Amino acid sequence: MPTSANISAVPAALSHYDVLVVGGGINGCGIARDAVGRGLRVLLVEQHDLAQHTSSSSTKLIHGGLRYLEYYEFSLVRKALQEREVLLRNAPHIISPLRFVMPHAREQRPAWMIRCGLFLYDHLAKRDILPASQGIRLDQHATGKPLKGSYKRGFVYSDGWVDDARLVTLNALDAHERGARILTRTRCSAAQRVGSKWQAQLTHADGSFEEVTASVIVNAAGPWAAQFAGVASAPGQTPSYGLRLIKGSHIVVPRMFTHDYAYIFQNPDKRIIFAIPYQDDFTLIGTTDLEYHGDPGKVAIDEQEIAYLCDMASRYFQQNISKSDVVWTYSGVRPLLDDSTENASAVTRDYLLELKHSEGSAPLLNIWGGKITTYRKLSEEALALLLPHLPHATGQNWTHAAPLPGGDLQEPGKLVQSYDFAAFFAKFSERYAFLPASLARRLAMNYGTRAQQFLGNARSVQELGREIVPNLYEIEARYLLQVEWAKSAEDILWRRSKLGLRCTPQDVEKLEAWISEQSPAHNKEAA
Repeated sequence: MPTSANISAVPAALSHYDVLVVGGGINGCGIARDAVGRGLRVLLVEQHDLAQHTSSSSTKLIHGGLRYLEYYEFSLVRKALQEREVLLRNAPHIISPLRFVMPHAREQRPAWMIRCGLFLYDHLAKRDILPASQGIRLDQHATGKPLKGSYKRGFVYSDGWVDDARLVTLNALDAHERGARILTRTRCSAAQRVGSKWQAQLTHADGSFEEVTASVIVNAAGPWAAQFAGVASAPGQTPSYGLRLIKGSHIVVPRMFTHDYAYIFQNPDKRIIFAIPYQDDFTLIGTTDLEYHGDPGKVAIDEQEIAYLCDMASRYFQQNISKSDVVWTYSGVRPLLDDSTENASAVTRDYLLELKHSEGSAPLLNIWGGKITTYRKLSEEALALLLPHLPHATGQNWTHAAPLPGGDLQEPGKLVQSYDFAAFFAKFSERYAFLPASLARRLAMNYGTRAQQFLGNARSVQELGREIVPNLYEIEARYLLQVEWAKSAEDILWRRSKLGLRCTPQDVEKLEAWISEQSPAHNKEAA
């Protein structure tokens, strides 16, 4: 990676930004959105695609973190619980309530401990949308049928499900529409302080360079945060904090149950795993917690992790799960704040914001750690630290009251007053009655009211263009290329949607060929 010494003297006409955000994951996009909404000039750069790494590799939950109560992380849990319902109102199309069932394993945590934990979980923060926890008899409840008969009782509590990659994209989209510049496939390859400003060198995917200046830099590079902090530090300085890279892997298998509940399973190693309804026809099972020391961009599940997840789930389900059942896997590296904890599962999921600057020098804000549920609160706290260095910005917090694109399901531009996706979907289905049911539901859940931007006044499937791969028509794919920064079949099939679960290698080739046909160079040659 180039160093600060590679930057030349500052040209007079460089583009200047108040805030340069490095990293296009959930924290970076959340901060960019918050900053531009305060009247700041914002540039965000991401070396790959939005949410390509950690932020698309979560367990897809907006949750307080029930198990963190065992580690006395009461402040983190309370903060996350407060955010659940804020985010449900911000993005009710991609975030939805989800009820979890915990079968009681007598050899694990005692029932009284679970009841106490759930009482805290219910009362650490106010709830308007999500119902409270309760005990159930599994032999009298739909969730008991897929489980082994030895599990007689259980507990039910509430959290939320989220399409994590789309949450990132919608934050970036809102930031862009408010005036931020979003550059994907662009790396901040060098940065140095020049007087009271930063001068940064950007390297684009085609190898070209661009130099910009900024009043502050936000290091939201996730697993690469420590590396970038070293690049942006003055000679002789080292970052004050470090990261623990913890690999979390998931498996996806054919649907294990037909009800709408998810499961949380306690295991002999004191860890928990989830089994969650996924994309209608599948069950998502995860996650693992393993120390990781390799390239964050090349993380992958290993055979031991697959066996572990299969074995742990098979302890509870009547149907035995084996490697042959696995239809897809994914892994991500969680960049957790290094708190010197030996047990990877016990490493704090809280975050720390480190502002580094001296009198008259340009600030650098390092983001250490964090979790997807608390990204919006993290963004507010980041701006609170930066505002003294950006005097023309407004100090008013605003993101809690502003829906993300497509989330204004009940009134244009307004937060939903009550969570009722079903009512929105009924109107959506009536307006676009020609859409196949599965396509209508996917579009409504992916885009909310924004689906109308590309569907417009279409009255037939034929008006959507060619079906490039199953359930993906040209009108949607073109929108993703032109509006949501998609560049490849992988971007579309795995991050903007999960259609990859139903696509063959031949389908992927068809989509890549179609994308190539949309490029200006291809169109020029064709002409």
